[in-house]
Amino acid sequence: MIQLMSRWLLATVVALASAFSLADDPMKVGFVYIGPVGDHGWTYEHERGRKLMQEHFGDKVETTFVENVPEGQDAERVIRRLAQAGNKIIFTTSFGYMNPTAKVAKQFPNVYFEHATGYKRSNNMSTYVGRTYEGRWLSGTAAGMMTKTNVIGYIASFPIPEVIRDIDATYMAAKAVNPDVKIKIVWVSSWFDPPKEADAANTLIDQGVDVILQHTDSPAPVQVAERRGVKAVGQASDMSEFGPNAHMFSIVDNWAPHYIRTVEEVMNGTWKPEDYWGGFHDDLLTISSVNKNLPEDVVAKIAAELAKIESGELKPFTGPIKDNTGKVVVPAGHSLTDQELAAVNWYAEGIDDTIPQ
Repeated sequence: MIQLMSRWLLATVVALASAFSLADDPMKVGFVYIGPVGDHGWTYEHERGRKLMQEHFGDKVETTFVENVPEGQDAERVIRRLAQAGNKIIFTTSFGYMNPTAKVAKQFPNVYFEHATGYKRSNNMSTYVGRTYEGRWLSGTAAGMMTKTNVIGYIASFPIPEVIRDIDATYMAAKAVNPDVKIKIVWVSSWFDPPKEADAANTLIDQGVDVILQHTDSPAPVQVAERRGVKAVGQASDMSEFGPNAHMFSIVDNWAPHYIRTVEEVMNGTWKPEDYWGGFHDDLLTISSVNKNLPEDVVAKIAAELAKIESGELKPFTGPIKDNTGKVVVPAGHSLTDQELAAVNWYAEGIDDTIPQ
């Protein structure tokens, strides 16, 4: 009897010790990045968000990141390894990680997954995205006012809705302040490739472009703009140091609040799958380092447009809007819903180009 009680006591002590140990263990949080953490663009800002989240929770969390992960099978392997390593929540930060994330999420129902910029969700997989088209509207406004050749240039990555609607927002804003403006687009089929991005910027400038915008992650286009004496807008991160004269301002992504809120929900057991969209109103987007060499009327116009977006008075995709074939794609008085924004696959009226297939 005494021996049986000893075994029972031992088992109880071990169980309690394990429980206390688990309670004290930090929650593991994983991140998968498309580019290097030093890209000074998209990945740089996700990494800054991770660091701020780690700083917020201290020793309550243990974070891991894997950088330079190609989209496709490599991503699936990396995401699965992070799940097998005990990460409770995994953030995958590129559109092309969507299917790999969904596949691994099915295999690990007790792990939470958050995929940036995609549209597939499940019981343990959410999506989150920035309203980058709001930043493009400000960029297009400035570009339309600053161009002297009436030709602005856009370096695009991949023909997905996020990129296409940002081109539309840029052009519609530029046209609103400059009816004569045209836009030239170069697709580089990469998120991060400084030589390609630089070549694209030079090609655009050779074609008469005098304001460069980009949906790629390196500061190479801003550096080219500085060398060639034209203007540029920083993408995702503050790129002012790469173009002291060329840089007009940057639209900066601020992911830390979303990462902190999401991790806290997992800790509290309140996490639920969602489709999160954040913009200027939510402080997910900010405008930084407005160049002192910009004319006062341009600075004032940007501030006024920003205030309208933050208040909800201005929603860039409000009809009537026609595509570049003349078809009405947004009826008068209607503002595209988030679901509709996620499916934009047309160029706005006036863009003399076709979307790559």
